[in-house]
Amino acid sequence: MVIIPAIDLKGGKCVRLLQGEEGTETVFHNDPVAVARLWEEKGAKRLHIIDLDGAFLKRPYHVDLITEMVKAVSIPVQVGGGIRTAADIECYLKAGVQWVILGTLALEAKKEFSALCRKFPGHILLAIDAKDGKVATQGWKKITDKDAFILAQEAEALGVAGINYTDIARDGMETGPNIGALSLMLDKVRLPVYVAGGVATLEDIKRLLRLKEKGLAGVIIGRALYTGKIDLKEAMAIVGGN
Repeated sequence: MVIIPAIDLKGGKCVRLLQGEEGTETVFHNDPVAVARLWEEKGAKRLHIIDLDGAFLKRPYHVDLITEMVKAVSIPVQVGGGIRTAADIECYLKAGVQWVILGTLALEAKKEFSALCRKFPGHILLAIDAKDGKVATQGWKKITDKDAFILAQEAEALGVAGINYTDIARDGMETGPNIGALSLMLDKVRLPVYVAGGVATLEDIKRLLRLKEKGLAGVIIGRALYTGKIDLKEAMAIVGGN
């Protein structure tokens, strides 16, 4: 199980939001490239980069900055935020990104999403961002009637490489992960699942480690790493990353 530092980009800076809401950002660093290098230096094996402006604008926004970040590190990177087309994906893959994260497209344009999974096998991760079990789209602004677990099963059938599962109510709140919902998600699919949202202490990571045998492949951590509540090396030691 891998620990994955999250780097959220807004206005060219490294920020964290509360429950994904615009206007709630806290700026943690003015140089995202330096942040990417820092996490690699501290031992990270993978990075999770989200283009928040891209998510809100429904198109990639920080392409040049993300390209610079990817080139600054030697570890694999996954990127999401506003990605909608094959051209968007090709641009990121050519820049050295290993996985692109799609979300809204899987729900609002299933045929296009399916075609992209076929065109880029092994490179598509599905972001399932849920609130009370229902999928959120459009940068978390819209809560749909779609059941998160059903979407996961549909995506598995289409051939996605894995699922990033986020409980919106927990995201950025440092209140602990939603173990119950995550466990149900792991029961529904055989894909690698990466969890995000609410992870705030080393004890949270120990609790999540118990789900490794059910298919939990990684933990994406943002705010708690930046505030120092979680030390990356200590977290990696818990999951056997050192």
